[in-house]
Amino acid sequence: MRPQIFSQLCSRQLRMLQHSSRKSSFAKRLFHASVRRQVIKPFLLADIGEGIRECEIIQWFVEPEARVEEWDKLCEVQSDKASVEITSRFAGVIKKLHYDAGNMAKVGQPLLDIDIQGDIKDKDLAALTGESPEVDTKAPVKDIQEPLTANLDQSIPQIAQLEQNSKPKGTHATLATPAVRHLTKELNVKITDINGTGRDGRVLKDDVYQFAKHRDLASSSNGKTSSPLETTSGPQIETVTQLSNIQSQMFKSMTRSLTIPHFLYADEVNVSELSELRQRLNKTLSKSPVNDITKLSYLPFVIKAISMMLHQYPTLNARVDVDQNSSKPVLVMRSQHNIGVAMDTPTGLIVPVIKNVSSLNILSIAGELSRLQSLAAAGKLASQDLSGGTITVSNIGSIGGTYVSPVIVEKEVAILGIGKMRTVPAFDEQGQLVRKQACNFSWSADHRVIDGATMARAAELVRGFLEDPDSMVIHLR
Repeated sequence: MRPQIFSQLCSRQLRMLQHSSRKSSFAKRLFHASVRRQVIKPFLLADIGEGIRECEIIQWFVEPEARVEEWDKLCEVQSDKASVEITSRFAGVIKKLHYDAGNMAKVGQPLLDIDIQGDIKDKDLAALTGESPEVDTKAPVKDIQEPLTANLDQSIPQIAQLEQNSKPKGTHATLATPAVRHLTKELNVKITDINGTGRDGRVLKDDVYQFAKHRDLASSSNGKTSSPLETTSGPQIETVTQLSNIQSQMFKSMTRSLTIPHFLYADEVNVSELSELRQRLNKTLSKSPVNDITKLSYLPFVIKAISMMLHQYPTLNARVDVDQNSSKPVLVMRSQHNIGVAMDTPTGLIVPVIKNVSSLNILSIAGELSRLQSLAAAGKLASQDLSGGTITVSNIGSIGGTYVSPVIVEKEVAILGIGKMRTVPAFDEQGQLVRKQACNFSWSADHRVIDGATMARAAELVRGFLEDPDSMVIHLR
């Protein structure tokens, strides 16, 4: 009996010993498997589409040693076509900014260095930095505490210094809207020299005016003339000024456009009946707005008339290309009517696009116009709002000018320029003198693929729709 009890005790002790050994081995494996990740990583400027290879840094929303959370704004960049706000995909601390405001950043190159904190997925880290994450499998967990404490001690004086600067001034603290930046260029003021009085050091228009005023007063007290008009003698002075992003894009696109052989077709359009229809509709909309639209301009009617014309003359909606197999020129027909509308903005001329106009009614076109105009004024147009156009309208008459010779946009074959609306005397069918609302339409077309007769017939069709707006109802789809 006693040997059996001893045997059972030995077996139980052996199992307990084996179990204890497995727990100890598992604990060791856990201890050695804990790793330290190299979390200070470069944040690359991602490809924002449309073949854009570089962007201008408009403004930074962060500074070195600033903490950011996931999806916080890092900076605003301006490409050739639109401004984009770059956000952070991780929470962490900004360590270094690779560019100053106003510099050109290359796509695929680091924008900043960020000390990423928290859990990080390998695929997210690779997308952020463009490389595989590095893991040090030999560093135990206990080694992490020492550098973390040292970094915290070093950052405390820097945080205190940042808190002392209640009015941030410098390259990375210059927060301003595109309109304010445009004003600084007009007044020849460096935004980095201005103390912003807005929230978080944002530079306001009044700050720019006050800075320019004090600068000019200081120049006058020193006996220096601030206006070139006051110069009465001396040699001609020429100053080199760099083109803005939008000017650079316009320079390149218009240079390519002028390789297209243009021809101009102009005619006068009587919009008296359209004016009366518009007044009746606006009276109704003022009482009962539709989708926040309380007033219609002439432009939605013109855009819709062009789309209706394109159904009968689809070649004006095409683009010229070269066949890859035969190397011969071809026309690429396009099903959607994506009509670009030239707009004057504080940063320059841009052409946002109203997509698929054939599927929109007048009110929908007016709503899309309003949306694009608001975004353009704020400099917030996205790349998709500026791409894909098939034909363009330039309403230069809203500023002034009766006649215009518009330049065809690349990858299109026609463009319409609209002169200002004016009241002129005319004779009716009975020979009586009447008042007429008229404006001039000036069409430019690519003479390589569009002949004069086609352009004349298409222009007459548009004129007919606008002079007799009731006829548009028959052809609406």
